[in-house]
Amino acid sequence: MGPHPAVAAIRLAVRRVLHDVLTDLTDPRTTRGHLPAPAGGGTPPLVLVACSGGADSMALASALAFEAPKLGIRAGGITVDHGLQPGSDQRAAEVVTRMTALRLDPVESVAVRVGRDGGPEAAARDARYAALDEAADRLGAAAVLLGHTRDDQAETVLLGLARGSGIRSLSGMAEVSGGPGRSHRYRRPFLQVDRQTARKACMVQSLAVWDDPHNLDPAYTRSRLRHEGLPALEKALGKGVVEALARTAQLSRDDADALDAWAADAETGVRDEDGRLECAKLYALPPAVRRRVLRRAVVAAGSPAGSLFARHIEEVDRLITGWRGQGAINLPGRVEAQRQGGRLVIRQG
Repeated sequence: MGPHPAVAAIRLAVRRVLHDVLTDLTDPRTTRGHLPAPAGGGTPPLVLVACSGGADSMALASALAFEAPKLGIRAGGITVDHGLQPGSDQRAAEVVTRMTALRLDPVESVAVRVGRDGGPEAAARDARYAALDEAADRLGAAAVLLGHTRDDQAETVLLGLARGSGIRSLSGMAEVSGGPGRSHRYRRPFLQVDRQTARKACMVQSLAVWDDPHNLDPAYTRSRLRHEGLPALEKALGKGVVEALARTAQLSRDDADALDAWAADAETGVRDEDGRLECAKLYALPPAVRRRVLRRAVVAAGSPAGSLFARHIEEVDRLITGWRGQGAINLPGRVEAQRQGGRLVIRQG
């Protein structure tokens, strides 16, 4: 008798991602990013799971522990203590114990200090990813698995729609992502798996899970969307909203990727000999491409991508399309953009 269908589904999702990681490590023809080569002496590659102790990440941890050894991969785990709730250090210690019981190794708890930039949710996310990056670099991990589900993807699409942030926000979370030099570090095996399947997999395996009280706190936008917004949409439109939003994410991602590639090619052609952006050449670009060029330049100047919304880029764009002598535009990350002598100057103040 095989495993419960929920367990089989999560294991299959993880198995596919682990195969992708091995392909990226061993195929000399791959161009999918910069992954660390296997360590000398035949040491198997290491894949980490980011585990909060919730149902999604515990299901992911159990599937990784089951599948990795069969593929010759070492499986480890990291939990991040954000320090935002009383007893968070004890919670982190419990998660370490649970991951160790799954025979993950190495297993670590990393404490972080959450700032205030971009609001509490964005600040916690930034601190978490910084900690995961540091741990992955230090341990030489080939990949870090994240437990985002199809439901999380639907919520992300709706948040992007509400913010008016354009097609890139509607594309939600990528199955594979990472920062400069780590473009394929983060893998999300569960983007086609619903939250209920992950919770069911934990239940049938008797895995203890921790439900973050922040997920129920209406002070947080995502919590309100999860418990009020999405149920209201399903009541009004019928079942299938989550699946439709997830499909929208993939279709939007394909379009956004094509436009991003166009913008990357166009950027070199709109700069002068000193590398400054020329307003006349920017004006000649299609609006969707021009705004992407501007966004790339603003992020390169030091503005955090997660805090940069469509309204910010629209203000910068008006320096090109609606120039009336207006002053500098203040952007997140203490970056400012201003027009000087037919050039667009974007720099940190």
